[in-house]
Amino acid sequence: MKKILNIGLIGSGFMGKAHANAFRNVSSFFNDLKFEPVLHTIADANKKLGERAKMNLGFQNSTGDWRELIDNPDIDLVSITSPNTLHEPMALRAIQKNKIVYCEKPLSHDLKSAKKMLLAAKKNNTLTLVGYNYLRSPMINLAKEIIDSGEIGEIWGFRGIHAENYMTDPKIPHSFRTDIKGGGALNDIGSHILSIARYLLGPLREVIGQSETFIKNRKDKTVSKKVKIDDRTIFLGKFSSGLLGSFEACWASTGQKMNLSYEIIGSKGSIKFSYERLNELHFYSSKYKKKFHGYSKIEAGPEHYPYGNFCPAAGHQLGFNDLKIIEVAHLLECYEKKIDASPGFEEAFEIQKTLDAIHKSCKEKKWIKVD
Repeated sequence: MKKILNIGLIGSGFMGKAHANAFRNVSSFFNDLKFEPVLHTIADANKKLGERAKMNLGFQNSTGDWRELIDNPDIDLVSITSPNTLHEPMALRAIQKNKIVYCEKPLSHDLKSAKKMLLAAKKNNTLTLVGYNYLRSPMINLAKEIIDSGEIGEIWGFRGIHAENYMTDPKIPHSFRTDIKGGGALNDIGSHILSIARYLLGPLREVIGQSETFIKNRKDKTVSKKVKIDDRTIFLGKFSSGLLGSFEACWASTGQKMNLSYEIIGSKGSIKFSYERLNELHFYSSKYKKKFHGYSKIEAGPEHYPYGNFCPAAGHQLGFNDLKIIEVAHLLECYEKKIDASPGFEEAFEIQKTLDAIHKSCKEKKWIKVD
């Protein structure tokens, strides 16, 4: 018989719904889990919103005070999907109360805050996971396997981009996203392509970047407010291996819905991938005769764990919420085996450290070491 794990979720927006869906459905796709998540309590900005979220998302209880949720001794795991500036106080309180902490990315709004969270988690030996769910695609595991096997030879280059258009409209009002502590496009979506680059090729040791703001002012209620964060940042990064990579993050890229893509060039071949087609990896090898040269499309299937947990036939597609289910399964497996989850607060802090160096480089217009 499975043991119950009571879930407390803070926030019922897009990511809150994704977390609730993942906890509700994870046992259906990962049958060997020893723990059964129970949607115990949800907290929202006020009591009325909390009650509505409880009804819509299937929780047993609700509250308008996140502190009340964390302090509840029945809650085993706290899931944080609030704006970035609230991650620190919520996580620190949850750590103090000996909860498992599952926090959305980026870890916090700045490096100092992220370090506080990391040190507290380490001191308390807290199991943590940060929601870089794009790392859960079976195709990224295949890309890692190809790179590590030497199949494409010595790695010569990396190109990565995360471009979307959800902030293109100048009528979109000022919010936590456009606040200076929000970190702009670089923190919001640049953190995703950074997490992928680090997973596949290791850490960056030095960066140089340039950022720009397209929409200079946004309405804050009835007042026009100057925007001080980036809409687009482009940067170069030197990996610890010596490899040079190029990166772009833009949330005002007209026409782009979900261009989270990367290309990795090697001496014997290359791979390329886009989350617009997240069930495909394109692979090129120079070992064949020239008349056979060209990219081959590899489609996700049961051979690429854990695709087979969802569907027995290749080409039937996993989606965004499936990646979140895989992420939650990883967290529960780590809890069962008493091992660290990845990426936890430590890896998320390293990503934040790199973001901080890029921001500094954009201001000082020079190479900055990630230190």
